[in-house]
Amino acid sequence: MSHGPQNRNSHPTDAAIPVAEKRNEVDRSREPLFELRAISHSYGRNKAIFDVNLLVWPGEVVALVGDNGAGKSTLLKIFAGYLEPTSGSLRFMGEEVRFGTPARARALGIEAVYQDLAIVDQLSLWRNFFLGKEIARKIGPLQVLERRRMRREAETAIAKLGLTRIRSAEQPVWALSGGERQSVAITRAIYFGAKLLLLDEPTAALSVRETRNVLASIHQARDHGLGVLYIDHNMNHVLPVADRIVLLEHGRIVRTIDRGEVGVEELQELIARRAQNAES
Repeated sequence: MSHGPQNRNSHPTDAAIPVAEKRNEVDRSREPLFELRAISHSYGRNKAIFDVNLLVWPGEVVALVGDNGAGKSTLLKIFAGYLEPTSGSLRFMGEEVRFGTPARARALGIEAVYQDLAIVDQLSLWRNFFLGKEIARKIGPLQVLERRRMRREAETAIAKLGLTRIRSAEQPVWALSGGERQSVAITRAIYFGAKLLLLDEPTAALSVRETRNVLASIHQARDHGLGVLYIDHNMNHVLPVADRIVLLEHGRIVRTIDRGEVGVEELQELIARRAQNAES
């Protein structure tokens, strides 16, 4: 079976997605935001991750790439608190941590945005934006929701992203496209002070216009000083936003590529060649 890059990573309209504008270099003289030290993970007898060392700095976008089964999703779940590593240690903002649960990771400022977003289709956009974090004021023994304030703040945050199709925060979420939902979820993470954003295939099956919006929201997160770690199979989407690209193979990091080091075709060929070599 062929694993050529034209089949695995391309899209007929990908060329219309522009490369990112010039941006400031990541300050790696500071303390890393998140650090994996010799992390391994096993599913029973099957070892999925082998002694991985990985850093993410504030204001840095790191893309995890590689063939299916390379270990990308397992690593993302370790970052998000869904999995405990079998061995090794995690450090967040200079402190060693053990999450135990995704809720613990979120409480520290690690926000995961998955394809199956945890949203309620029947609720309005602003209700979803503040879901679980509603603003309320106390009147006697009662807690009264500040609906106008939440609606106004949700509209302001979303307007900054340039999602012109979203005319009102009263829109039901079911009326939004997949790209708009992703962008709103990322904007929500920024609004509530997330420090590390985890994205799993954020542009999968999106149109060019929707992809632009999602990539713009990733840039916005970076500009706000968030670290961003994300998985993507499409190198035309990776290169416009990634500061570093980490290539995984069979649970090991086999190469780290800095922004500007390779082009799209070279990166596609590198991934396809390694996949073919692994199968031979």
